[in-house]
Amino acid sequence: MLQQLKKYIKAANRVAIFAGMSAAILMGAQAQAVTPSPQMIEQFKQLPKAEQQRLARQYGIDPSMISGSQAQPQIANPQVVSERDMQSERSDATTDKKEKAELDFSVDSSNLKLRRFGYEMFAGEPSTFAPVSDVPVPGEYLVGPGDNIKIQLYGKENKEYDLVINREGVIQFPELGPIPVNGLTFSELRETLAQRIQQQMIGIESNITMGELRSIRIFVAGDAYKPGSYTVSSLSTITQALFVAGGVNEIGSLRNVQLKRNGKLVGTLDLYDLLLKGDASGDQRLRSGDVVFIPSIGGLVSVSGEVRRPAIYELKNNESMADVIAMAAGLNPGAYPKSSSVERYNSKSLKTVINVDLTSEQGKMTLAKAGDVIHVKNASEQFESAVTVVGAVVRPGKYQWFAGQKISDVFPSIWGDLAISADLDYGLVVREVNQYGDIEVRQFSPGKAISNKNSDQDIELKARDKVIVFNFSDDVQNRFELNKLVKQRVEKVTSLNTNTLISSDLFKAGFVQLDKSRLTQRTQLAGVVVTDKTESEDVAVVKGVVNKMLANLFDDAELLKLSNQMARQELLYPVMVKLNNQGRAGAGIQVVGVDGQVRLPGLYPLTSGAKVNDLIVAAGGLKEGAYTTRAELTSTVVDNSGSKTEHKNIDLALALQNNSSANLMLSGRDILTVMTTPDWQETKVVEVRGEVKFPGRYNIRRGETLSDLITRVGGFTDYAALPSAVFVRESVRQQEQIEIKKLADQLRRDIATRGISKDGTVVNYADAQLMLADLENIKAVGRLVVDLPAISLGITQADLQLEDADILYVPSTKQTIAVMGEVQHPATHRFKDGLTIDQYLAMSGGARERADAGRTYVIQANGSVLMPSRSSWFSSGEQLQPGDTVIVPLDTEYKDNLTLWTQVTGIIYNTAVAISAIAGL
Repeated sequence: MLQQLKKYIKAANRVAIFAGMSAAILMGAQAQAVTPSPQMIEQFKQLPKAEQQRLARQYGIDPSMISGSQAQPQIANPQVVSERDMQSERSDATTDKKEKAELDFSVDSSNLKLRRFGYEMFAGEPSTFAPVSDVPVPGEYLVGPGDNIKIQLYGKENKEYDLVINREGVIQFPELGPIPVNGLTFSELRETLAQRIQQQMIGIESNITMGELRSIRIFVAGDAYKPGSYTVSSLSTITQALFVAGGVNEIGSLRNVQLKRNGKLVGTLDLYDLLLKGDASGDQRLRSGDVVFIPSIGGLVSVSGEVRRPAIYELKNNESMADVIAMAAGLNPGAYPKSSSVERYNSKSLKTVINVDLTSEQGKMTLAKAGDVIHVKNASEQFESAVTVVGAVVRPGKYQWFAGQKISDVFPSIWGDLAISADLDYGLVVREVNQYGDIEVRQFSPGKAISNKNSDQDIELKARDKVIVFNFSDDVQNRFELNKLVKQRVEKVTSLNTNTLISSDLFKAGFVQLDKSRLTQRTQLAGVVVTDKTESEDVAVVKGVVNKMLANLFDDAELLKLSNQMARQELLYPVMVKLNNQGRAGAGIQVVGVDGQVRLPGLYPLTSGAKVNDLIVAAGGLKEGAYTTRAELTSTVVDNSGSKTEHKNIDLALALQNNSSANLMLSGRDILTVMTTPDWQETKVVEVRGEVKFPGRYNIRRGETLSDLITRVGGFTDYAALPSAVFVRESVRQQEQIEIKKLADQLRRDIATRGISKDGTVVNYADAQLMLADLENIKAVGRLVVDLPAISLGITQADLQLEDADILYVPSTKQTIAVMGEVQHPATHRFKDGLTIDQYLAMSGGARERADAGRTYVIQANGSVLMPSRSSWFSSGEQLQPGDTVIVPLDTEYKDNLTLWTQVTGIIYNTAVAISAIAGL
């Protein structure tokens, strides 16, 4: 109860403070002399600090005044301007015009984004006017009625006077009488008063300052945002009057703001001088009764393109293109001013385009006209005196070109300029040969060019050459950053995709719709599949992004930095695309191919003067099993009779030694096939585990058999269980995995057709999907049944040839029989010679009620399956062996007694009904 009473007292005190302060504020609005009472101040001090600050902010009271603090008050200009509502300011006609322009696609969209220069200064809306009284008063300030003059006398007498100039412009000085000061400046007033005091008051010095300044009444007229009459400080200027009125509206002029006094024009202000040059000389001080008039805007000119400040500018008379560009803060470094365009209306009210050279004096002096749209074009992105370096280098990118520059000048050091993974035998120089951009390719050895600067491999470069250095191996690069870049590009492309878009390339999709008569490759013909071009949308997007990235490799700055992570064929892609595009009739595609026993088979650009050994170097050299005695060169010969294919045999060993008879010159479309050495085979390894004399990994030759391997491993130990041997083969595992997939597909079709068949039952879709998922997750083992006892006896029909990655496991002798499946107690029993399957089943409790005993089978230790027949349970051919497993399967057609009797009852009932119906006939 006491706590509640305290809270109530605090709340009452707070309400009292609120009421007292509200009354003080209301009274203060009428009489400035009213201040909070001492009782209110004492109550205010008892409140928490945060509460004091909140109340002070709410009622606009300085907390230091109430709390009695002597801290120096901070002077802050009040916020008199709030954000202007630009939408409400625009007229309906202006809005409709802008919306129409946005839908007029003949208009450059960049021009629609231009804004009028200088209007951001007046982007606010005035809320109140707070004259600033704490600024120093200049000496040329004209004093007038209402100004307060503070006079301090010291010397023989010490007095202070606070005098106000009356309506007649006179100061009533108590000891000197009336002194007229109207029309004097502040400096003249000080001099006049000081002189009178010195002459009439002997022995007294004076200090004269200005007190509170008077307010004056001015008018803001014309195209102001808020025209009207305003009371401002007597120190106000034209710009301050504009701010008080909220600036100019959308059709107001910024370059011809007029100051009128007594009906006469006394000055003009060009705000562009203030905004662009910082020149405020035209910003004159106002007097009471002055009119700040804002006429309507003059001619407008739009400036866009490669200028520093694109905007819409207001023109004055006889301003040139140079003046307009100066207003736009000059040209960007990437500008091409030599061919700037000006859109202008002619005398027939039709648009024309004028080209202006802004680099010449004549072009700069061209007069700008109202309505002009000046567009400064951008310069070309092409590099002129530069060479581009890509690939396995330390610093890929663009380098300065100079006359006589060679490969060794670009790469002074092998270790300092080339990547560790660089191929020192193969590099390319891609050179443009004509104005159409056709290229030729030259091959060089980076290692020889750097180490021997006098060799022919140190090619002299020309401007715009591209130098490509490749990695020796494509599999050792860390491509994290490269893949990260591709992912970023793909995300940008896919962000354009929505459910309503046709594809990621909207322009191409639209063109295909227009070009309906275009012949396209068919994917089917009369229901027969011709080509399979189906691919997922994600794959298509990634392929399109990577294609564009590689095609623009030499100009893509981000990709250029990561080119040292790219594979050989990836670096060659833009070169191959260009060579393919420039192939014409009479000049075939300058591309050659190599296949067979080389490190990097594929297509390569035909370099100038390329021979067979150059193509081998381009492909990374020969592989270990290459046949150097003979290679085949296939050439396409075109003559007047047509085209034919020729095959030539080449001694590859002599060609690599640069023998002129074998190292033939290559032509476009040539294909070199490097053959494999006869009877050559790659290393093949098999593994033997378990009960053999020398288990381990063994290299095998072609045609070697399992019996040969057993001899090599020293035979079996005394504990080997040959019938239980496990033989695993990779090719068998792959085939089994295919069969499992086929089985899953067949099951999926069976489930789909089960529900529509005449006698089909409804299958739960979720259960079917789980069953399919389990089936698809089965991993094949690839076990091949081998008769190891027969092989050990030398029976050739049981032997088999070995393959790479075969595994043979010979387990120890087993003395158990496992019984699994639908039995009462699945278990593993000790093998006893002579026991039958029924006896082992009885040892496991016999078959369960749901067991299909008639389909019991045996998985033998060697992996084969035995299906015993009822008539031959005790035959010697089906005798169990140690390690065998007896499986009793589940009866899938089993019905419990309740279901069975329900069906029987239904049959009996239907039969009785039929008999009754017949008896009633």
